[in-house]
Amino acid sequence: MVAKLDGEFQKQGFVQSKTDYSLFIKKDALHITLAAVYVGGILLTGNHLPTITALKKHLDTTFSIKDLGIMNYFLGIEVGYLPDGIVLTLKKFTKSLLANCGFDISKPTVTPLPINTKLLTDEGFPYDCPEHYRTLVGKLNFLTHTRPDLCYAVQLLSQFMHLPRMPHVAALHHVLRYVAHTEGQGILMRASDSLSLQAFLKVIMIGMHAPIREDPLQSKKQNTIPRSSSEAECRDMAGAASKVTWHTNALLVLHTLERYPSNIIDELSAHNA
Repeated sequence: MVAKLDGEFQKQGFVQSKTDYSLFIKKDALHITLAAVYVGGILLTGNHLPTITALKKHLDTTFSIKDLGIMNYFLGIEVGYLPDGIVLTLKKFTKSLLANCGFDISKPTVTPLPINTKLLTDEGFPYDCPEHYRTLVGKLNFLTHTRPDLCYAVQLLSQFMHLPRMPHVAALHHVLRYVAHTEGQGILMRASDSLSLQAFLKVIMIGMHAPIREDPLQSKKQNTIPRSSSEAECRDMAGAASKVTWHTNALLVLHTLERYPSNIIDELSAHNA
């Protein structure tokens, strides 16, 4: 089925993207049309309506498709339209998450986590329902698709999925109260003639506690093994650079980016700016 669908796109003059194999592109000097295929859905967009209409007619003749009209909901993400751009949200998913979280979230918080939150691997009693912790953190991770303000908190909580303890659960509760207070937030993709791509980076430092055998020649024990700050920053910077490179290549193929971006901003640079 997938191979046949690829062939039908090619018959209509579309070329499969080498950056994302689910994306098909048709372009000339003036027009560009995009077709994104995900599971059982096809998303069409572009600046030439006759091309989109012709493709829909051809696919309907070949596969008997259903035209759902203007996109309002796709892959769980809700799409809203404003005069200055498009808003992507996960309101329905968020409501379901909060309704079944099992915590009292009536008291709002204004930040995802308290200031200077520090979580350790062996502090506090183990949580008696680790599966519940993993489920909630997993759902919050999905929510970060439209809520980048949650990325740091969710990444921090994810460090303790194997054995969550009560301080980790307290931090999770704080995040859920924040989500309840900011339920309708999402991403605004503004309509603009120019496009710049920036990556924001925050290195998470965690003290990893591990038992160390006592050395008879050394009376003082050290039970905290800190990660090298330089090593952690370099590793996360490399990951950010890799993601920026992927997005850059995708945007260059779409002719929406004229040059390679070079702005990767870490937390220290942002504070000093």
